[in-house]
Formats: sequence, structure tokens, C-alpha cells
Amino acid sequence: MTKVIFMGTPDFSVPVLKALIENEYEVVAVVTQPDRPVGRKRILTPPPVKVEAEKHGISIFQPEKIKNSDELEEVLALEPDLIVTAAFGQILPKRLLDAPKHGCINVHASLLPELRGGAPIHYSILQGKSSTGITIMYMVEKLDAGDIISQVEVEIEETDHVGTLHDKLSEAGSALLIETLPKLLDGSVSPVKQDEEQATFAWNIKREQEKIDWTKSGKEVYNHIRGLHPWPVAYTTLAGAVMKIWWGEKVKGHGSSVPGEVLAIEEDGFIVSTGDDTSIKVTDLQPSGKKRMSAKDYLRGAGSHLTVRNRFGEEHE
Repeated sequence: MTKVIFMGTPDFSVPVLKALIENEYEVVAVVTQPDRPVGRKRILTPPPVKVEAEKHGISIFQPEKIKNSDELEEVLALEPDLIVTAAFGQILPKRLLDAPKHGCINVHASLLPELRGGAPIHYSILQGKSSTGITIMYMVEKLDAGDIISQVEVEIEETDHVGTLHDKLSEAGSALLIETLPKLLDGSVSPVKQDEEQATFAWNIKREQEKIDWTKSGKEVYNHIRGLHPWPVAYTTLAGAVMKIWWGEKVKGHGSSVPGEVLAIEEDGFIVSTGDDTSIKVTDLQPSGKKRMSAKDYLRGAGSHLTVRNRFGEEHE
């Protein structure tokens, strides 16, 4: 049997690991990130890949950094035939890349060379793309720059957000990996070099990127909201207080010369102007210091003071 070491961390990686196990590849070890504190109570929580590996009794390594670690020596000692990674979160050192006879491959959530980096799913929606996909590639000592082995395109629907697209891509990645592995192992694949001039990047989302710019078009604002849902979540401000906008809908025919202005208040949401004639009806939100709630509940409670012509996005009013 082919001895495989799997390296991955978040939910995206779990179906890929499960596919390897279900298709009877010998997963001799899993390498994942250390347990991290999660939530307000900072409860130490294992990464999803660790939880899945434990179900199958697979050996687990959790180095903070794999390079120059004791765990690296232990992984090398297992003499894997192949290393498969999916959202592991670290660039592998050359010693590890060179060790398996079939190489190290990565399941990446974009159609490379587009959207290299840690947040390709977010950026595909933020940029308003109608499709993205999965690339399986050989790994090199440069971010997502290795030769392409196989790809599959995945449609992005108008109602997709990061959560739904994440699940589609994770399943597509699992299927493509299982389809690709026999050809890779028998040497019949024909890898293709990436065109560096076509490379774009999807760096991890920073806090300043989460703020809604109401001067942009309604389509761009909508893409911004769904491109950050359900994590890390877009936000705006009202009277200087932060408000997370979990969801909204595009609404035509509510133009205003003042982006961010409340144009109408309805039973199940309020309509906010943008930089063109497509406005956003906010339907799901989280006021500062409170729990997530429907706009309907907000308008009956904490938001009962909201009126037409109030303006979002200003630091002070």
C-alpha cells in the first residue's frame, strides 16, 4: 500500500482526509496545527483534522512550526511514499518536500495561478467571480507556486457565501484528489508549470478589510457581505458604534446621493444606500456588545430608534 502522511488543519481539510481513508490509502500519520483557545472563554480546542484523525486511531503531530522541529524528524522517519496537504497553513521545508518518492501535493481552493494564499474562497466572492475551483499541485518552497497536476471548476452562485462555497470546494477537492491519485502514483500525470505573470494573491483577511465601504456599488457591497460570511463577518458603524452585518439582500430602485444612508425601514429589515442605484436591505446583524439577531428583532428592540436618513459608516454622527 501507498504510505501517506496527511497535513491539514481546518474543516476544509476533513473531507479530504476522510476520502483518503475511505479509499483505503494507508494514512500513517496526520500533521496539524496545535490546539488553540477558542471563543470568549478561550477554551482550548483541537483542530478539526485532529478530531477526525483520532476517530481512526491515526498518529498525530502538532508542531507550531514543522521546519526544524522534532516532529519533522519523526515524520521523515515514517518514510512516507506521498504527502498530501490541504489548508495546512505552513510552507514545507525542502527536506520534507524531497522525502516522499511520489512527492508532496496540495489540494488548493482556487484555479491556480489565481488566488494563491490563505483566503482564496473569500477573495473569489469578494471579487465577484462567477466560478472558482480546485487545483491539485506539487508543492515547492514558494507559496502555491508548484506545477499543476489537475483542476476542476466550481460554479459560484449568486446566493453563495464563504460557508456554502467552502463546503462545495472541500467536496470537489476530495473527489478530484481520489480521481488524480492513481494517475499520479503510476506516473501518468503531465504536470503543467504555472504562468507567474497570471498569478494573483488571496492574503489572509485583515481587520481593515472587513469594514463595508458604502460608496461602492450595491453589487460590490453585497459581494463584500457574502464574501465575509460566516467568518470573519463584515461590519459598519452607526453613531460611532460597530455593527456586524451578517447578511443582506440587493434591492433595486432605492437611489440616494448619500451612501450609507437609511432609505427605508421595513418590518424585516432596513434599506441602506450605496454608490449606485442598487441598495442593500440588511436582514441579519449584530450590534456592538450584543448577540447576532435578525433585523426584525433589532428594529423591535435596540434598533427602535433607527430612522430614515440615519447614516451608516460615519465614525460620529
